[in-house]
Amino acid sequence: MGWKTLDDMELNRKRVLVRVDINVPVANGVVTDDTRIQRIMPTVRDILAANGKPILLAHFGRPKGERVAEMSLRQLVPALETAFGTPVRFADDCVGAEAEAAAASLGAGEVLLLENTRFHTEETKNSVPLAQGMAKLGDVYCNDAFSAAHRAHSSTEALARLLPACAGRLMQQELSALEAALGAPNRPVTAVVGGAKVSTKLDLLGNLIEKVDYLVIGGGMANTFLVAKGIDVGKSLAEHAMTDTAAEILNKAESTGCTIILPRDIVVAEAFEANAPHQVLPADQCPADAMILDAGPESVAAVSEVLENSQTLIWNGPLGAFELTPFDAATNAAALKAAELTRDGKLTSVAGGGDTVAALNASGAAADFSYISTAGGAFLEWMEGKALPGVAALVR
Repeated sequence: MGWKTLDDMELNRKRVLVRVDINVPVANGVVTDDTRIQRIMPTVRDILAANGKPILLAHFGRPKGERVAEMSLRQLVPALETAFGTPVRFADDCVGAEAEAAAASLGAGEVLLLENTRFHTEETKNSVPLAQGMAKLGDVYCNDAFSAAHRAHSSTEALARLLPACAGRLMQQELSALEAALGAPNRPVTAVVGGAKVSTKLDLLGNLIEKVDYLVIGGGMANTFLVAKGIDVGKSLAEHAMTDTAAEILNKAESTGCTIILPRDIVVAEAFEANAPHQVLPADQCPADAMILDAGPESVAAVSEVLENSQTLIWNGPLGAFELTPFDAATNAAALKAAELTRDGKLTSVAGGGDTVAALNASGAAADFSYISTAGGAFLEWMEGKALPGVAALVR
């Protein structure tokens, strides 16, 4: 593991600089979805319970070093106070005299929110001087923003090296789940990878075929693999320029012992729209004037059989055009099967990525997965086998 948690730190009367992700949607100055605020509550609660003083560091939007009023974190104070049930003070900067005075006067049971770190252009350049200014505000550094861990920024990387550092509860939960999925998983391991383009997930596929036993490929990217096998996919979304790469991945999988699962049957339609007239055909019989919008029931049965024979699942991307009824059927069925196996204690299931979270929520399967990451880019880079600067900085 190599990284410490809040349980390893002396927090009594300590000022704890907590890097959080509270980049929440706001309309007319009001938070419309507080999910990310809810997810940092365990960390804030535990610091307060240990008589520590939480000081929150966060970015909001992309102000590019300018003080943009609508990107001020001040507007989040009411939502934070409601969630935490405790006073939240605000400092108009994340460094400097005002921030230092606010940090020094922070009382027991209070939380301090610092202004948007990205109001400083140096933040995204991982400036050490900026991090040193932040370090003056606290005694301990806690990173609870896995979603920003793939960025080497002052508040995620440089600052972690200047103070005693640990992972917050959300970061701890995320890293533990990912370790269980790919670090030291129970085998067999299956990965489900969907989405539109092979080109955006080359690193991911290259890493997974060396680490998993089964790789299920769905969505538009599956069409590119079908083309690589000499199958005509009609008007379907496919990256014809990537077929040689797809063929290389298929060949490499054979040498690593990874079994790739492609659609056996397909659901095709002539129009990309909800409830378009459609039919189920063998994967090699797509009409020239039709497009593949989902995997068929035989494909779902094959995926379900693989899941039943697996102990660990990692999922990124839908199996079809899940945003259109009825072309969400394969994604929903496979997700519900994974949820059932997880609920029965037969499968450890970890999923992440924007479309993935939306698809699993829509299917009703999300609640039964072992862990669902909302981290987007960080989750994908971790799946690709890349080192995440914000995590690496916690390892001492």
